[in-house]
Amino acid sequence: MEQVSNTINEPIDVLIIGAGMSGIGAAYHLQTKSPSRSFIIVEARADMGGTWDLFKYPGIRSDSDLYTFGYDFKPWKAEKAIADGPSIKAYIKETAQENNLEEKIWFNHKVIELNWDSQKKIWRITLQTNEDSQPKLISARWIFNASGYYRYDQGYSPSFKNQDAFLGPIIHPQHWPENLNYADKKIIVIGSGATAVTLVPALAKKAAHVTMLQRTPSYILPVPEQDPIARLLRPLLSEKAAFALTRKFNIAKQKWVYSFCQRFPKQARRLIRKFNSDVLPKNYPVDKHFCPPYEPWDQRLCAAPNGDFFKAISQGAASIVTDQIDSFSSKGINLSSGEQIEADIIITATGLNLAPLGGLIPKINNTPVQLNECITYKGMLLSQLPNFAIAVGYTSSSWTLKIGLLCEYFCRLLNFMEQHDYVVCEAIPDKSLNTMPLMNFGAGYILRSAEQLPKQGDKHPWAMSWSYASDVKIFKKGRIDDPALKFE
Repeated sequence: MEQVSNTINEPIDVLIIGAGMSGIGAAYHLQTKSPSRSFIIVEARADMGGTWDLFKYPGIRSDSDLYTFGYDFKPWKAEKAIADGPSIKAYIKETAQENNLEEKIWFNHKVIELNWDSQKKIWRITLQTNEDSQPKLISARWIFNASGYYRYDQGYSPSFKNQDAFLGPIIHPQHWPENLNYADKKIIVIGSGATAVTLVPALAKKAAHVTMLQRTPSYILPVPEQDPIARLLRPLLSEKAAFALTRKFNIAKQKWVYSFCQRFPKQARRLIRKFNSDVLPKNYPVDKHFCPPYEPWDQRLCAAPNGDFFKAISQGAASIVTDQIDSFSSKGINLSSGEQIEADIIITATGLNLAPLGGLIPKINNTPVQLNECITYKGMLLSQLPNFAIAVGYTSSSWTLKIGLLCEYFCRLLNFMEQHDYVVCEAIPDKSLNTMPLMNFGAGYILRSAEQLPKQGDKHPWAMSWSYASDVKIFKKGRIDDPALKFE
């Protein structure tokens, strides 16, 4: 396929928004499975990688193994299964280079408007390259939105009483200062999610002491940093075969752990508590700091590679305080219990702000669409939006496992339309369909933004599927000419 220049006069077939893990994966699938389609990738940032280009805080890493989080078509070769951010970004970049996808990416191009022209049957896209230049206008027959689900310019930071009184820096991990010196400093990390669990052991290597201040605990599991199955198979099999078997095993393991937690929550809670107790000092108050008020997998489990989080606590380099914040002071934080924690630096690992479709509100003939009135079809098409696909992954296992399947289905859909000379595809929901929130997940950033998100239905194909085994059948082999889809 010819290289796409930065000037386009004719409509392209597919505009991919975002050059992160999902966007590069979508481009690969288009290039290999629907090669007659022209496409470009527009990326608002100066480099590819998405999440892994944005976050720079110490210890940034995945919380899923790269055998399932990575691409099924590109074996993960590194020793660490739970990989650091720079390694994941390098993996995405290598994928793009190996498949000549870099020439398809327009960096520093932000989509500021998407408008469907129903007469011409195309999307008209307005791009902004910088504040001083004139917007650039292009058109595309399809949109594949792989821009992620949270705001890149702002993390979630609740306001705290007397916050301005604190004399040191207050930092959100999403905006980590490049040359922050935290050596020999007393640090408070507010939060108990995956970011806090990642930050605490990383900071504890240099800091005087790190205190994780949590309102409620999270479930945290020690996991091996290197995959034992991969280590066993690599000397015996080819790289490709060892990767495929390790990936298959880890997919099954994720499914088993999630199913066990859902079916037997009390037993799962006891088992996780035992794992925690075994790696913490004797008589440590496990129930106070590691037993959440919700059941396992009502929210994501946090991973501690090689038990690094627990080691930092056991060695005295870090500690946990479970309490409510009353107010900030010049020296730290005053707690509701009357205690004070002193700090030189406070880090608010308090979560993300969601930005559905990367903050874009698509228009139909210049009229904005109410996203919370749209219903997802198979988790990837939206009612009311013709020729518009989104990338939403799993929450109960590796996010990207589902993205790969969505990309394969997307190519099958495009090929079907080409064979039948169709130019428009729109999902039309059943009028009797009952709707519910898109994400069945208790994370704070989901709950805060539930009303902004599209809905899902209560039956197939409008209900979100969270089962990889079921989705393999649906996306790889399921019918394309579904009565729920209207083709023109």
